[in-house]
This record gives sequence, structure tokens and C-alpha cells, in this order.
Amino acid sequence: MIDVTRDGDLFTVILNRPEKANALTADMLKTLIHTVTELRGSAKAVVFTGAGSVFSAGADLDEAPNGLAVSQDWDRLSSAIAALPCLTICALNGTLAGGAFGMALACDLRLSVPTAKFFYPVMRLGFLPQPADPVGMAQLIGPSRTKMILMAGEKVQADEALAWGLVDRIIAPDQLLSTARSLCASALAAEASHIQGIKELTSQ
Repeated sequence: MIDVTRDGDLFTVILNRPEKANALTADMLKTLIHTVTELRGSAKAVVFTGAGSVFSAGADLDEAPNGLAVSQDWDRLSSAIAALPCLTICALNGTLAGGAFGMALACDLRLSVPTAKFFYPVMRLGFLPQPADPVGMAQLIGPSRTKMILMAGEKVQADEALAWGLVDRIIAPDQLLSTARSLCASALAAEASHIQGIKELTSQ
């Protein structure tokens, strides 16, 4: 359910469970953590995307009552993505919800199709968000807009997400992956140490 393709130093990680809106199970989370960790030292650029019309619905609700919704693996995954010393792009092929926010927030860039919606229904479901997510979200869009999503339960449309700074560009679905890959061109042509150096400078 997690597919990885490689084109030279560019890796694409695909959430491939479209029949369940790419909802993440505990096993998928662990696979993602392992996959991302294995990419350290071998990738100059990584693109994360989903199969079908939804990026991810977040936690698989069938497993949520068993502790998945509050698992520390969500933060482990976002920390692993943030720690990658290469360019990371989240190519959001559709709606982003719940715990899957951590993946997108941890990436360097976020692209979205026009039909995507962004919501994090922890208030309604009675769970707290993953600890790193409110911090990362507030850094991008500010505390008030973060509360609009987490506390007011607002579903944010793609154009509003762009205006807020939650995503960086809105791209037509048939151009999403090609655009993501084209944005990787400079990194792919550079030395790995140069990529890491610039990433560290812009993360201070």
C-alpha cells in the first residue's frame, strides 16, 4: 500500500490505498517511517503523493479506537520527513485530512490540485492533534488560521489554502507530478552537500 518509484536520485513515495481514500493504518505508518529513513543518503529529492483522487483521509478510523489516532508514529513520520537532507515536495492529488497533515507540513514544498480540501477533524472526533502538527501549521499560516482548522473544524478550499500559505501552488491534476518533478531539477543537478546546506540555512 506504500509504493516507491525511483528515477535516478529522485524518489516518489505513493500512498496506494485509493479504495479507502488512502487512510493510513498502523502498518502503513511503520512502512512509511522505514521507507523515509532508508532514503537518507540516497535521495536528492523526494515527492510524496497519493493514488486516486484523495491524498489521504488521515488515520484509518477502523483502527483509531485501538490507539492509532494517538500513536507516536505520526510524529515519528513527520520528523523523519523533516530530517531528510534533500528537497521534499508533497504533491497533493486531492484532499488532505487529519494525521496525514504531518506529512505535508514536514515537506519543503506543497503543491495541490484545485479540488483539494484541507481539514483536521480532531475537535469533532475527540482526539488531540499530533503534537508537531499545530506547531508546523502555525509556522505556515499563523495561530488564528490554525485554530480555524483545528478548533472551528473548517474545511479549507485549495484557493484559500494557497492564499493562507498552506500550499505553494495550485496545479492541474494532469500536470501535478510533472510540475513536482520539474521543481526537483536544480536539486537533482546539485551536489548532495549543497542541497543539505541550503536546506539547513532556510530552516534556521
